[in-house]
Amino acid sequence: MMLSIVNVVWSTNIFIAIFAVALFLSWKRRSNQELFPADLTQELKGLAILAIVFSHIGYFLVADHRFLFPLSIMAGVGLNLFLFLSGYGLVASALAKPRTIIQYYWQRLPRLYLPFWLAIIFFVVLDYFFLARTYELGVLVKAVLGWFPRADLFTNLNSPLWYFSLILFYYLIFPLVFIKKAPWLSALLVYLATWWIIDSEPKWLIDVQHLYEVHLWAFPLGMTVAWLLTTQKIWTKLVGVLKNSRAVIYYPVLALLLGFISYSAYYSGVGQGVKIEERTSLLTMTAIILLFMIKKVEFRLLSLFGLLSYEIYLLHWPILSRYPFLFTYLPAWLAVVVYLMIFLGLAWCLQVLSTWLNDRLKK
Repeated sequence: MMLSIVNVVWSTNIFIAIFAVALFLSWKRRSNQELFPADLTQELKGLAILAIVFSHIGYFLVADHRFLFPLSIMAGVGLNLFLFLSGYGLVASALAKPRTIIQYYWQRLPRLYLPFWLAIIFFVVLDYFFLARTYELGVLVKAVLGWFPRADLFTNLNSPLWYFSLILFYYLIFPLVFIKKAPWLSALLVYLATWWIIDSEPKWLIDVQHLYEVHLWAFPLGMTVAWLLTTQKIWTKLVGVLKNSRAVIYYPVLALLLGFISYSAYYSGVGQGVKIEERTSLLTMTAIILLFMIKKVEFRLLSLFGLLSYEIYLLHWPILSRYPFLFTYLPAWLAVVVYLMIFLGLAWCLQVLSTWLNDRLKK
């Protein structure tokens, strides 16, 4: 059931003001001059998870969709960013430090599964004791394996985890198709494999097929960009020239990118067909990545959320949808602030615990 709140526009303006001040206070000059350093990746992940959380609140939790607008309009772009960065990271890592298939799975899968399993246990126990809510054995078995064929917001164990099934598929097939001498071919193979499965319209995918279709290109695109920036130095030089250009060129380019992002995020193509929605989302994502690559400052607030973005993704929706009591006792803008702080705290605990378990597992 969606929530009704009062003073929607006023609450939104207050939250945006607080968020803008927090961003401003967290900025610093960018010290790492690499084109695509780890801290830039963390910033992009932070932007992605905040876009998803804001969208889930503004469009799925609260009945009046003016709440958190326009912060709430980029959930699809946020998911594409996550997929892009995953594809980019896997290829960059594979090129820098080659591993056998067994070594790859031993390194990657525990990082993916351990926080995921802990989050599932957390919500199953929490729901049982506080909501007297239980789940069928078949649902739990599928969840433990990472298979989520439905995305019903208020009935599933954790509806956003349809994304986990997709990213798990990518992680599983990556070492099987990766070709170090031709990463671009690996990206093509990943795309074709995903496209073939989706295009065949299997019955077990029917409830989430649309979600997969609008995010089909992002992961292989990230793989391709990693190859371009690593091996084709001309792209690195072009972005470097743009980043270090004179103010008369640099600032108009920043303004142009910001204007395009604002326009394409607002006119997102949602409801106009899968192809238009997918294309618009990818263009918005590309403009955001380019903007972050050439900007000369970094926002530590985004980096903080980026550092814990995976854990926040695992935790945020069941808490918001099943335990939204803060919206009853607090002004809506303050409730969002408190929930974000709760997400950070729980995500940090989840990350620490899963890292400890991973270290123990590999001793």
